[in-house]
Amino acid sequence: MQARMTHPVMVLPDAMSALLALSRAARSDTIPETTHELVHLRVSQINGCSQCVVMHAKALKDAGEEDERIWGVGAWRESPYFADAERAALALAECVTRLADKPDAVPDDVWDHAAQYYDEKELASLLVSIAGINVWNRLNAAVRQPVTDLS
Repeated sequence: MQARMTHPVMVLPDAMSALLALSRAARSDTIPETTHELVHLRVSQINGCSQCVVMHAKALKDAGEEDERIWGVGAWRESPYFADAERAALALAECVTRLADKPDAVPDDVWDHAAQYYDEKELASLLVSIAGINVWNRLNAAVRQPVTDLS
């Protein structure tokens, strides 16, 4: 596959700077980096962004995550490999990514479950992180960004 055009963040360098700043701002001192990566992998799977699926699966592997956790993200509800807090983050990520799929995009039960594990600052961190990966996925999908060598 070949990209339709030069990636938009390469055409508009200020956009690259802004998205990298958004990603840095989304990081919380109290949410494990693994949780962000799991969320990014799941959102990228939903959006069909092969570049981001490969990148975030590799990041998880490089961080020492077990293969079963990486492979299991797509079926996290049925998989025994995730902690309750991670499940809450993954459920929130799915809802925020699939806004148009339900009349109540983020139902109270999903929100309340996430709020059991994350305080307001951590929820803000997760929401900005989810929004950020959705932007990357949408840009990559629109230009048909091929998977690049991430070794």
